[in-house]
Order: sequence, then C-alpha cells, then structure tokens
Amino acid sequence: MTITYFGYGSLVNIDTIPAATQVVPGRLSGWMREWKVCGEGEDGQGRCALSVREQHGVEIRGIMAREPRAGLKDLELRERRYHKVEAIGATFRCEAEQKPGSNDMFLFKAAPGHHRWGSRSHPILQSYLDCVLAGYFRIWGEEGIEHFIETTDGWHVPVLKDRDSPRYPRKIVPGPQLADLIDTKLAALGVSYLTPEDQS
Repeated sequence: MTITYFGYGSLVNIDTIPAATQVVPGRLSGWMREWKVCGEGEDGQGRCALSVREQHGVEIRGIMAREPRAGLKDLELRERRYHKVEAIGATFRCEAEQKPGSNDMFLFKAAPGHHRWGSRSHPILQSYLDCVLAGYFRIWGEEGIEHFIETTDGWHVPVLKDRDSPRYPRKIVPGPQLADLIDTKLAALGVSYLTPEDQS
C-alpha cells in the first residue's frame, strides 16, 4: 500500500523526504503557489510557508512522490497546517512521458486557520526558501528557480535572514554558488529582508 502526493515546495527537495520515495518530476495545471500559510515554529516564532490556490492557465512544476502508506502519519504531522486536496492526478503530467498522475494523488493546501499572507511577524524563513530552491535547482537548474519565482505569489512578504543560524528544521545549506544565485534572483524581485533582531 502506497500514498501518492504532489510536492510543490520543500517536498521537491528529496533530501527532506524518505529515501525510498519514488519521485517523478512533472507539471500540475490550474494551480499557483502563494506565500500564504502562517504559524509558529517550535521556538514560538512566527513564520510563513507555501500554499497553492487554483488558478486557471497556470502550470507549476513539482514532483509526484510515492511512498509506503506507513509514512502518511509523519507526512501529515509535517504538513499539519494544511489539509489534503484529493484526486488531482488528472491535472498532472510527468515530464518524461507526459503521462497523467495516479488517480489517488493529492496535494496539501493551507488549512483555513493558517491561510493568510505572511508578514513581518510571520516572515518567510530564508532557510526554508533555500531548501525549496535547492530542490528546484537540483532537478531543473537555474530555469527551475526562475519558474518557481514566476509562478509564486506573495513576494511582498519579508524574508528572515536565518541562513547562518537556520530555524527551518529540514534546513539545506546551499553552497556558495547556489546561495549567490538565489540571492541574485531575489534581489531582482526587490525582496525585503529582516534580521533575527527585528523579531526580538
């Protein structure tokens, strides 16, 4: 017995999911990412993560992931600020063979109690963003980072500079070249930054 889900954020980074997970890159039609999940971490500090909304005419790259059903409890704990949207496989296409996704494929979307734009009190963690973009870079290179930026709403949300002392529990530390590439792309967007002292 297995579960199949679509990853569009940190789940794209295979270093954050079980090693035995089968991963197939592809595109999901009719959805847009947005910085619109807010909550508090174990440190009590607010943070903002990614969600998705239905959006006609938009395709987002991501992965179809399949893992043993025994992992569902841990996955739902990880995505505890979300609820599942079921049966999305028909709108997914594998990149290699253009086949649709599994009928039982689902994705995680912000739960109503957490569905709001990030803010100064709930910023995007740079360590979370690094993890997400490193996953896109691994599969699609610089084009993957550009695609992610173009198909994500909410870049008005500030980014907390925590790269040197990551608050994201599944942190991925990018190498110097990737870190510079990420920073250059975000600078072109005019992203605003906060320091940890700004939250204290």
